[in-house]
Amino acid sequence: MAEVLFYEKPGCINNTRQKKLLAEAGHTVIAHNLLTEAWTAERLLTFFKDRPVPEWFNRTAPAVKSGDVVPEALTAEQALVLMIADPILIRRPLMQVEQACQQGFEPEQVATWIGLNPVASDTDLETCPRQQAPCSSE
Repeated sequence: MAEVLFYEKPGCINNTRQKKLLAEAGHTVIAHNLLTEAWTAERLLTFFKDRPVPEWFNRTAPAVKSGDVVPEALTAEQALVLMIADPILIRRPLMQVEQACQQGFEPEQVATWIGLNPVASDTDLETCPRQQAPCSSE
């Protein structure tokens, strides 16, 4: 099984559920605080790969929800500058196994990548389940 470096927002309900699923599949999860990590543009790009810039963003981040940041209107360079200044903008989790990196938690992708026990197809592991206080508001 894999050792997974897991960059999360501490206290996020879905990140907690995602780590539990990884552990149940036999992986060792080493959690890191996404919000306090010293990010660089080069390092973030290893997680984003070929995804379009708008997919890099946490849609529940306060600046995105308020319209202050419009992911579809940004270049990659602009997005990276904003994310380094305010990591809550980054869609999470970011995961690394050896040199391979991935953004987001799509169970089928994770299962293909490193292995994961079956997850119910209607289980949403990326959208914050909190109605009143979104995971990204802290």
